[in-house]
Amino acid sequence: MRYVAVATDYDNTLAVDGRVDRKTIAALERLIQSGRKVILVTGRLLPDIRDIFPEIGLCERVVADNGAVLYRPATREHTVLAPPIPPQFVDELRRRQVPELSFGDSIVGTVRPHELTVLEVIRDLGLELQVIFNRDSVMVVPSGVNKASGLAAALREMGLSPRNVVGVGDAENDHALLNQCEYAVAVANAVPTLKEIADWVTSGAAGRGVTEVIDELVGHDLSVSPFSASRRNVLIGVRENGAEVTIAATGSNLLVAGSSGSGKSTLATGILERVTEQGYQFCVIDPEGDYEGFAEAVMFGTSQRGPGMMEIVTALESPDTNLVVNLVGLPLQDRPAFFLALLPALQERRAKSGRPHWILVDETHHLLPRDWQPVQAVLAKDLTGMVYVTVHPDHVAKSVLHTVDVVVALGDDPNGTIAGFCEVLGLPVPQVPYTTLDPGEAVFWDRRSTELPCTLRIAPCEADRRRHRRKYAEGELPEDRSFFFRGPDNLLNLRAHNLILFMQLAEGVDEKTWLHHLRRGDYSTWMSEGIKDSHLADAVRRIEQRPSVSAERSRQMIRSAIEERYTVPASGA
Repeated sequence: MRYVAVATDYDNTLAVDGRVDRKTIAALERLIQSGRKVILVTGRLLPDIRDIFPEIGLCERVVADNGAVLYRPATREHTVLAPPIPPQFVDELRRRQVPELSFGDSIVGTVRPHELTVLEVIRDLGLELQVIFNRDSVMVVPSGVNKASGLAAALREMGLSPRNVVGVGDAENDHALLNQCEYAVAVANAVPTLKEIADWVTSGAAGRGVTEVIDELVGHDLSVSPFSASRRNVLIGVRENGAEVTIAATGSNLLVAGSSGSGKSTLATGILERVTEQGYQFCVIDPEGDYEGFAEAVMFGTSQRGPGMMEIVTALESPDTNLVVNLVGLPLQDRPAFFLALLPALQERRAKSGRPHWILVDETHHLLPRDWQPVQAVLAKDLTGMVYVTVHPDHVAKSVLHTVDVVVALGDDPNGTIAGFCEVLGLPVPQVPYTTLDPGEAVFWDRRSTELPCTLRIAPCEADRRRHRRKYAEGELPEDRSFFFRGPDNLLNLRAHNLILFMQLAEGVDEKTWLHHLRRGDYSTWMSEGIKDSHLADAVRRIEQRPSVSAERSRQMIRSAIEERYTVPASGA
């Protein structure tokens, strides 16, 4: 199950004229019976929504006061999520006779056209408050409080990810809600700007539209076109003409195949980094310890001890925790069996929570070999969001290769890799651009597309960038890319072959020499051409262009600019 909850607005979405009709209530009950949760996210004050919605107990959580209050219907407890509105603000609104005022713990409401007076009071008092609109309603809440922040608090309590939530709304204040959710629905009566950002605009208004969404969720989990579209993509690389090559952030299976040292780890690591940036959870199965130290993940298992099944499953309960399952501590012959026992547990968790969104299986030919005869139930369940990394795709189980949507071939013989994949499956071999790949290049083939395979340059990963930066900070650049302190009279010949040595020499050269290179712009030129870091070069150039900066001050500023972008040990360390 991909979508495990629906977060819906109340007025003009779930309700009409403040009331939810019987058919919509029945739809909510069907949604709950399917194992999904209902989260109400409303601009109404908590006492008001409790009075007007007798079936509020159907909701797992209620976000009220436009994100400022979180209510738990099962226990009738609530938490205020924002600081109170300053009393002087309320007093001034009353003094200026702003009509139809309403008050909550951290919200003040009025109606149009009095938003101008409200904004004037905020400005005059110098308060950190924001104005949010809901059709004719005007709401004032502390800065940073909205339906998205309230929903985030609810999801944290429930242990759910916004990447598994459908958001439904109708008005201006629902923008934050829909942007927070994985799938955005605007009911037919929604304002035009909300319809523009929605993945789906229902044909029915208000409750009828919500019922449409629930029926499609319960029936197909929004997996059938046109409801299966994804607005989030993962960058794989860039073509020669500069066009980006991406895949949908959900619903795809990748095969990353190529010889050792061809860049498979760079590509796989980059994919993991980019899905993490978008809020997706991943689990890496790492038979050889290649992902040890991955910055965005918690590792289970070491070279001395194998991972425990229960600790892995428990860790996945938090949607913010990414995992690397290190199998090095297990005997080589026991690693496939451990993974095949873990895979059903991962799928069971996916069925309940929709997570982990991505599972990467390194050395797939070892863990899912071609003689593997899977229990049918394993492949019958949701086996999407898989990344298979292997040197030998033709040694991977045929039943696994059948599930692959995208092949990325690297190394010395990408054509042969794709041909071998097709041979196993009995497929015609596509016309592959005959090419010798340069380092960092790959051939990309989306089997679902009518486009032929194409050559691309792999998008860099942050881990590579860190290694790149370390090289320039501590490594040894060739002479033609080193910096030389020569001075105005060309009497010196002090070579800095990395940034650490540059800073050490900079501290020791005389003031005249330092200022000579500073005024000529030599430092920024080296940063751009030798270090090849345009951002650092721009920062240093701004320092060089300061007309009256002293030698001492400019040394300090350039050192700070370098240290801000590079992890540099202290001098003399």
